[in-house]
Amino acid sequence: MVKTRPRPAVSGVASADRVLTVLTAFRVGDTALSLVELTERTGLIKSTIMRLVVSLETFGLVNRMADGRYQLASEVMRLNAVYQDALDLERHVMPILHRLTEETGETASFYVRHGAYRLCQYRVNSPHRLRLHLQPGDMRPMDGAASAEALRTPYARAVGMRHAFYSQGATDPHASSMALPIFGSQQELVGALVISGPAGRLNEERAKSLDELFCAVVEELNRSLGCKAAL
Repeated sequence: MVKTRPRPAVSGVASADRVLTVLTAFRVGDTALSLVELTERTGLIKSTIMRLVVSLETFGLVNRMADGRYQLASEVMRLNAVYQDALDLERHVMPILHRLTEETGETASFYVRHGAYRLCQYRVNSPHRLRLHLQPGDMRPMDGAASAEALRTPYARAVGMRHAFYSQGATDPHASSMALPIFGSQQELVGALVISGPAGRLNEERAKSLDELFCAVVEELNRSLGCKAAL
C-alpha cells in the first residue's frame, strides 16, 4: 500500500483565502454577479473585492463585463476539464446510475462532500412522473439524510455493511432515500451512491427489499474505482 505523507501543520495565507472566498462565491445558476452581490456573499468590503478581482482576472478566472458585473472565465472550465480527466468519475458512475434506475424505477444519484454541504454530482431521474426535482450541481445540507450519513462514514465503519442508510423526511418531508459510501484505491471516501424517491413509494420496507441489489452494485463501483478490499 502506498503511504500518504502527513500534511504539514501550517496555516493558510490570508490573502489567498480572500481570493478563494471571492471565487467560490459563484454558485450554480449564476451568470454574473455584481459587486454588491459579491460583498453580500463574501462579507468583504467593496475595495478589497475589487483588488482581489484584478488577480482573478490576471489568471483568467474571472471576467469583468461591460455592465460592471463579474462572471467566471475560461480558466475555470480548463481546470474543471483537468479535474474530470484526472478523476474520470463519470465513466464509472453513470452506467451504475442508469442500471439502478432501470432496475428500481427510482432516481439514482452520486453525491460528494462539499464543505458543510453535500453536492449532487451525477443523477439519473426516475421514469415516474412523481419524482424529486434535483439537478447535478444542487447542494443540500449535511443533515440526517441517508446520503449525508454515507458521506460521514469512514472506510473502517463501512466494512461489513450489508444494509444501506435509510432516511425519510430528513431534508424534504415527502422524500426518502437510501445510500452507501463509495471508496477509491486508497480506501478514501469518494462519494455516496443514492437511490431516492417519494416517501410513499420508497418506504422502509421497499428499501430493505433493495438492499441486496444495492450492496452488490456498490461493491461493483468500489472495485471499478480501485477499492480492492471487499466491504
